[in-house]
Amino acid sequence: MDARCTHGRASVRRVKTRAMSDSVTQGIRVTVRSEYIPQQSAPREQRYVFSYTIRIANEGELPAQLVNRHWVITHGSGKVEEVKGPGVVGHQPRLEPTQHFEYTSGCILSTPHGTMNGTYEMRRDDGGSFLAMIAPFSLSMPYTLN
Repeated sequence: MDARCTHGRASVRRVKTRAMSDSVTQGIRVTVRSEYIPQQSAPREQRYVFSYTIRIANEGELPAQLVNRHWVITHGSGKVEEVKGPGVVGHQPRLEPTQHFEYTSGCILSTPHGTMNGTYEMRRDDGGSFLAMIAPFSLSMPYTLN
């Protein structure tokens, strides 16, 4: 089964895990929290559904706009998938200093645990761009990792 990313918010019960990541690149802080969603998962069918909530905050002195995303999704089996595209959840947020943008999305794995990491391409008003790092974070069904 391929990892599939979904967009928007789901109104289902989530099981919180300890997974979190935090990184800062040129004043752009990216914080991620992930959760396992048992109601949408089917372990007997190798379907494990996770949501992740991302907060992108401009802690720098210059505005920046998120224009593209690049995700690397690694299943517990070692299978690696990449997802690239414009913006996030249909948006290309422009962040002034002190502003932030938060969204929730999701991913389906074929194993009870995996990881994600990636980058956001950010563009400055002067046309310059840089890659804001998304530090690795775990996608893990509770009680499956030691």
